[in-house]
Amino acid sequence: MARNFPFAGIVVLFAITLSINQCCGKSAVVELSENNWDLMLKNEWMVKFYAPWCPACKNIASTWDEFSTWSDDLGIKTAKIDVTTSPGLSGRFFVTALPTIFHVINGEFRQYRGTKDLNTLMSFIEEKKWQALEPVSAWKKPDSIQMSIVSYFFKLSHFLKELNTMLLEEYGLPAWASYAIFAVATILMGAILGLLLVCVIDCLFPPKHLQRTSFSESQGQGRDQGSGDDIRGDELEDEEISSGSDKEKYSGTDTDDERAEEKASPPPSPRKGTPKGGSPTSSPDVRKRKARKAE
Repeated sequence: MARNFPFAGIVVLFAITLSINQCCGKSAVVELSENNWDLMLKNEWMVKFYAPWCPACKNIASTWDEFSTWSDDLGIKTAKIDVTTSPGLSGRFFVTALPTIFHVINGEFRQYRGTKDLNTLMSFIEEKKWQALEPVSAWKKPDSIQMSIVSYFFKLSHFLKELNTMLLEEYGLPAWASYAIFAVATILMGAILGLLLVCVIDCLFPPKHLQRTSFSESQGQGRDQGSGDDIRGDELEDEEISSGSDKEKYSGTDTDDERAEEKASPPPSPRKGTPKGGSPTSSPDVRKRKARKAE
């Protein structure tokens, strides 16, 4: 009987040690949501996306909790995100399967695709195997503007899903009635958004007929200016013609005066010794004709 006491003491001591280890090594997983997800942009993180209804997520829950107890030794932080309560984050990270694990270090995101056992997860951090993975491209970075827009679409889809569930369960509407309501709402929203889009485009890029009208008006103004120049040119030509006619008129008057003087002057008397039929211009007394005035 006394021999059994040492064995019983060993069993009790082992149980006490195990309980102490469990108490000291409790889970250090950080719950992240849409309000505090930006904490992972600093330092090194391992983040798991899960859902309470997902069987695969339930299978690795204990492994993930145990992995978090080594976070201080590995120099990292472990976190988990529930996609049912934070649908916007599933849109930011574009999560299409569950569970999905991301490695984050100083704002660089890499998706973990290895097996989800404890040893593989620890070696992934200890041996820095994440350096062999390509980081998420700039177009898909969760902190980018485009992925922020995608997150709003995920929120909207989650809201519509909950609204459909409420209409079916709480209000007892048939499925076809719920779908009809969503169809009418979708058509109305599409028409309103299309009208707003057309108005914005018309303001930024006016229709072509308005541009043609403005172009024709500018051409008309150019033609008016051209016709004004033509009128001025015609007036100048008329002035030149009138001045030329005046000059000719004055020159013609001088010629008429000369002719009248020639007619009024008596013919020269012939001198002796002048042969008959001789030219009167051969006589020195012949009157010389006046020179024509220069124009």
